[in-house]
Amino acid sequence: MSATEIEKQHLEAHVELCQERYQQLDKRLSIIEDKVERVHNDILAGNKAMIKVFIGAAATIIVGFLSTVVVILDKLN
Repeated sequence: MSATEIEKQHLEAHVELCQERYQQLDKRLSIIEDKVERVHNDILAGNKAMIKVFIGAAATIIVGFLSTVVVILDKLN
């Protein structure tokens, strides 16, 4: 007899099997939630690092541009 056939004949067996199924589903969902949270945290950390790189690159470009302007102005005088 399969589990489904037993469930059809006995309500108690159905209730126990459903409880076991829901416990397994809850475990799986908890694992998925943990993994999604880790991925989310990794993405946030990556975004913060990328912002720092962009700020550093922009600062480098601005300083280079200002240095060029100062050299050009110095040559004109």
